[in-house]
Amino acid sequence: MKQATVAGPTPDDAIETQEFTVALVGNPNCGKTTLFNALTGLRQKVGNYPGVTVEKKTGRATLPNGTPARFLDLPGLYSLTPHSPDELIAREVLLGLLPGEAVPQVIINVVDASNLERNLYLTSQLLDTGIPVVVALTMVDMVEREGRSVDAAEIEAAIGVPVRAVIASKRIGADELLEAVGNAGGQEVRKREWTFSPAVATEAFRLQQLIRTEAELKPRVAFTEALTLLMQDTDSAGPRYLPDSCRRAAKEARERLADQGIDSASEIIEARYAWIARVCEGVDRGPGEDQRRRRPFMTNDRVDRVVMHPFWGYVLFFVVMAVVFQSIFTWAKVPMDWIQNGIDALGTGLTKIMPAGDLRDLLKEGVLGGVGNTIVFLPQILLLFLFVSLLEDTGYMARAAFLMDRLMSRVGLHGKSFIPLLSSFACAIPGIMATRTIGDRKARLITILVAPLMSCSARLPVYTLMIGAFVPARTLLAIPLPGGHHLTLLSLPGATMLAMYLLGMVTAFGIAWLFHRTLFKGVPPVFLMELPPYRMPSLRAAIQQMIERAGLFLKRAGTIILAISVVLWALSTYPKRNDLPEDQRIQHSFVGMAGKSIEPVIRPLGFDWKMGIGIVSSFAAREVFVTAMGTVYNVGDAKETGQVNLMDHMRSDIDPRSGRHVFTPLVAVCLMIYYVLAMQCMSTLAVVRRETNGWKWPAFQFGYMFVLAWAGTFLVFQVGRAMGWG
Repeated sequence: MKQATVAGPTPDDAIETQEFTVALVGNPNCGKTTLFNALTGLRQKVGNYPGVTVEKKTGRATLPNGTPARFLDLPGLYSLTPHSPDELIAREVLLGLLPGEAVPQVIINVVDASNLERNLYLTSQLLDTGIPVVVALTMVDMVEREGRSVDAAEIEAAIGVPVRAVIASKRIGADELLEAVGNAGGQEVRKREWTFSPAVATEAFRLQQLIRTEAELKPRVAFTEALTLLMQDTDSAGPRYLPDSCRRAAKEARERLADQGIDSASEIIEARYAWIARVCEGVDRGPGEDQRRRRPFMTNDRVDRVVMHPFWGYVLFFVVMAVVFQSIFTWAKVPMDWIQNGIDALGTGLTKIMPAGDLRDLLKEGVLGGVGNTIVFLPQILLLFLFVSLLEDTGYMARAAFLMDRLMSRVGLHGKSFIPLLSSFACAIPGIMATRTIGDRKARLITILVAPLMSCSARLPVYTLMIGAFVPARTLLAIPLPGGHHLTLLSLPGATMLAMYLLGMVTAFGIAWLFHRTLFKGVPPVFLMELPPYRMPSLRAAIQQMIERAGLFLKRAGTIILAISVVLWALSTYPKRNDLPEDQRIQHSFVGMAGKSIEPVIRPLGFDWKMGIGIVSSFAAREVFVTAMGTVYNVGDAKETGQVNLMDHMRSDIDPRSGRHVFTPLVAVCLMIYYVLAMQCMSTLAVVRRETNGWKWPAFQFGYMFVLAWAGTFLVFQVGRAMGWG
């Protein structure tokens, strides 16, 4: 077949900006985020793009030539043909079509050296944009361990842009990459030529000219949009800003090509892969005989035989989770004690140096009693994020997602739902936002509705408070050591914590199954996922994530929780009833009266009015339950010597009406179950409203979760009490 040539657009229209902007673009699991962390260090900021909920992560660094640069970590994508909100945002940023975001001066295209052919497809599209491209070749160490070699210099010669090999986790090659970025800015881009048949070349040119006229787009953007439209197969396809005339013209062009027996999408894809084949020829060399003998024994396939096994894979998953939660209890105890001792010392110091009065009571009972009792749990939250980060870096979490797809597909969830659900263990808000990668609308909506059932880090202080106060530290599984000692592998507190997380998971799957067969009937979409290679995790990246989470937690404690603590203290103190005994005054305060009013609703669950105060208050943030308990008990019972030990006081609190303990092990379990199942977060509801474009689904979500929590807690409490458990 005779061939014609269509030249890609030229960089004739770079947007002038006061700041040098560099965009990191690459496939999922190519090491892009690790490289972003290596280049920017702690100088990072996370937000959202204007008008949407897609996360925007930026960082700053200084190039070797002294130029300060702003780095933009775009969502992972396989091509510039968008299939999800994440991919659409990344595409619009690169094409200069997103309001408020400047076109990058340079693109760092992160390419996985172990999967060159797949990664270079996106590279071919990035070259079409006309923006200078620098290729960061990652995973070169993994390729070498497999006995192969990839020559970065030969790839550079083949594609005509700078290529630098990097090992991001060790920051090897980072300086060379930054130097190439500085040199690439403002340089003329070598045109990339793609060969199509004359018919496709003609239609592409006609459509490009029409888009330039009708949509008033620049040549390079119009060229990319023309190819995108020719690859779509629906009348409504194409970017949202293109006029209908362009869509109609694209449809007519596809029909004319089809009449000639030409599939435009297939030809464009094949043209790119033909170029990719020429680039890869000779640059990716396999192992020789001697190299094959030296290949490591524990290859990905060998490890996956266990990790992905239909039985042992699940056993390993639950063992890993058990070890994580047991470690959270074991390792966090010492720093938690330090923080608690520090808070106690501050309370004692305030009592000694400040005169009695409302100001001292506010600081001691409101701030220290409320915020202080919440900050105590910071070490456990940080350890949870440390383990999650390390497991993600090793490549294990992607395999867990693939493994869990076998279960999730049976209940109507997509395999891609695993990552949003996993993210919800940290916080339901980013978890719900992560559902944008799910193309199927029904599967995405089901995932959004069940994501808050996964126990987020804000529930961790509630679980820890209840478990620490009422679950005995009994060893369930241990390894004997010399001298009569033993190493605890699993204790009753750790098992209880694990049970709360499993309860959320099982309930989420059950509710998803119910929704899939009632509200959202349909066939679960097929899940295709690339498994990244196993690699050593980056401790630096994990610690950096811990620091970020610590900052967010402390900011939350210093704003929302502090404000609620002050309000709770005021409502718990006034109106003052000096005519009553000190331990009865809080019952006649504003907060006491409010708690008494809702007590009939929660009494069947085993909860009293004090717990009701915590439940209502924690709708602003779940961890506020601990704040509320600390404030209420300190206002009612703090002595002149300092702070009340919250756990001790909860254990000794007696209901004057019945003469029984207010808190029992059964009540503690019921409280945890309620917090597993209830929607106790107004921020999450606000995000659901944004993601679903209305209040219909947030209202439904709040209602079904409240009914589920009340009914589930009621059942456990009544059965437990009937069996004499408390």
